Amino acid sequence: MARDLAPEVERLLQFRDPNIRKKAALCSIRIIKKVPDLAENFINPAASLLKEKHHGVLITGVQLCTDLCKVSSEALEYFRKKCTDGLVKTLRDIANSPYAPEYDIAGITDPFLHIRLLRLLRVLGQGDADASDSMNDILAQDVLIANIVATKTESNKNAGNAILYECVETIMSIEDNGGLRVLAINILGRFLSNRDNNIRYVALNMLTKAMTVEAQAVQRHRATILECVKDSDASIRKRALELVYLLVNETNVKPLTKELIDYLEVSDQDFKGDLTAKICSIVERFSPEKIWYIDQMLKVLSEAGNFVKDDVWHALIVVISNASDLHGYTVRALYRALQTSTEQETLVRVAVWCIGEYGDMLVNNVGMLDIEDPITVTESDAVDAVEVAIKRHTSDLTTKSMALIALLKLSSRFPSCSERIREIIVQNKGSLVLELQQRSIEFNSILQKHQNIRSALVERMPVLDEATFSGRRAGSLPAAASTSTGTPHKLPNGIAKPAAAPIADLLDLSSDDAPAPSSSGGDFLQDLLGVDLSPASAPAGTSQPPKAGTDVLLDLLSIGTSPPAQSSSSMSDILSSSQDNKAPLNNLNGLTSLSSLSPTTTSPMMDLLDGFGPSPQKHEENGPTYPSVVAYESSSLRMTFNFSKQPGNPQTTLIQATFTNLSPNAYNDFLFQAAVPKFLQLHLDPASSNTLPASGNGSITQTLKVTNSQHGKRLSY
Repeated sequence: MARDLAPEVERLLQFRDPNIRKKAALCSIRIIKKVPDLAENFINPAASLLKEKHHGVLITGVQLCTDLCKVSSEALEYFRKKCTDGLVKTLRDIANSPYAPEYDIAGITDPFLHIRLLRLLRVLGQGDADASDSMNDILAQDVLIANIVATKTESNKNAGNAILYECVETIMSIEDNGGLRVLAINILGRFLSNRDNNIRYVALNMLTKAMTVEAQAVQRHRATILECVKDSDASIRKRALELVYLLVNETNVKPLTKELIDYLEVSDQDFKGDLTAKICSIVERFSPEKIWYIDQMLKVLSEAGNFVKDDVWHALIVVISNASDLHGYTVRALYRALQTSTEQETLVRVAVWCIGEYGDMLVNNVGMLDIEDPITVTESDAVDAVEVAIKRHTSDLTTKSMALIALLKLSSRFPSCSERIREIIVQNKGSLVLELQQRSIEFNSILQKHQNIRSALVERMPVLDEATFSGRRAGSLPAAASTSTGTPHKLPNGIAKPAAAPIADLLDLSSDDAPAPSSSGGDFLQDLLGVDLSPASAPAGTSQPPKAGTDVLLDLLSIGTSPPAQSSSSMSDILSSSQDNKAPLNNLNGLTSLSSLSPTTTSPMMDLLDGFGPSPQKHEENGPTYPSVVAYESSSLRMTFNFSKQPGNPQTTLIQATFTNLSPNAYNDFLFQAAVPKFLQLHLDPASSNTLPASGNGSITQTLKVTNSQHGKRLSY
């Protein structure tokens, strides 16, 4: 029907009665929305309507042109070239027209037509430099639209404010003109002082958009925007906070952060969550120095710690760990804050962690800064602070667990309080929370029975890597180099694992996709630690071909990886085969599963670190010899392990690591680090050098001593 009626409607656009022309224009708008293909038929008639003197016809003509520009690029180009000058002239005539009672609203001549003209100019100037330049020149010659409107309207009238807003929208949408945009932003600054919440909200929205094109002009209204953050209206507060967040840069971060933190003290509970998140993000992004970052975060934790997300206080701990010269200052500041604000959960957590790590610095006033006030804290006072955290009825499981760990560390740093600490820990042995009960029992055992290893267990944590933490937090931790040509397996911690690597998983304790070892006689090292967690044997009739040369060291930790695949035989066949080969079976009481037995004679390297399997037969007085293992190899680095045991000390394994640089560039400040499960003790001797020559022209050696404290014992999980 629209196609059939379009010619008749087009004819009526030229009818002598203005009311008919107005209705025809409205009908044309409906037609082109229904059938955009007919838009080209209405371009010329619509352009002729822009010359109308009758406001009713003119406003419908302007709206028709606007809709044509949205559905037809041909119409847009036509109106840009043919109608821009006439539209600007019409707009100037309306703004400067004398009083006309039939069109006057609150002293303004036809604001509806005024707004429609501004919207059409916005469409014509957007994205077209030539049209915008032409428009800007005309606006500059005939006095800028914004100045005309601003001087002819009263700012307390809705009609005047509507025109001002549309004027700003048009200026911000057309192509770059610095003077016009500064004027538009100043108009928005006037809006922020208006008592009407709707007007202020609109201004904040527009200023947020303006930040991408004229940030410097928006910065001039920073004080007014900050006042809007404290507004009683929740919508204005939230929008102003988002704008302040965009205003922050390296030059103004300190005054803006101070204003926001000051308001945090008196802000509503409903608003503290958003405000806290923005402050923390600002401090992390623009912090000029670590001491300022720590100070601001402590203020936030003291005022709104319950609203701080976990990743934020985790990041704070990482920063504190890296600021070695501020450890004493930080622990003292946290201790003071803890004395005045114990209801903020994240503050308690960070304070407990720091007291556990740096409690000796707190007591001995290590690293005092000039800006600090003197403070006297005894060992008993430090223990009291942690005890309060455990006994708070509002403390959750995470806080109490961290407090227990802090007490265990303080037992080594404060020997005189060791017995009191043990009494506090023992109080949780009957806790209904299994985690607290387990920690209490384990820590009590360490304090009573393992004094010789306690100091090593509770020594200070190594410095946490800020870059690694930031990468994991952002979800962009890079994968390690891999020499495999196929697609590498992606481990949970982001490490890429080669398909045929001799070490299936160096540190990841929860990998489910480690390659299954073969059942060939080459499995002389099935488990470096001897912790056999394998399930029942593979079903009869299935077998897995061996991977020669790749299963020397299947898994350095052997926890959570796939079990060795068994050949196609039942358990009785395995036992009988072992008996036929006269393998000793009287030592099987130390095994956790028979599935780890090989159907061949006991290999010389069945178990390297513990007594979970049958002891290897020693043919030499100096202990058995073991083949070397290429633990890691890429295009730039090769790492080889050589194993040995000392006679009479089966729980200790000596590993000599040899590092060879395969790249053409020498490595300076070379450092090797390793980690082991908690039932192992690791001792790293100094490396032979810290410079690794290029192209394999030399190597670095380093000795690792691994002691299994559970040697000969059966582990239960």
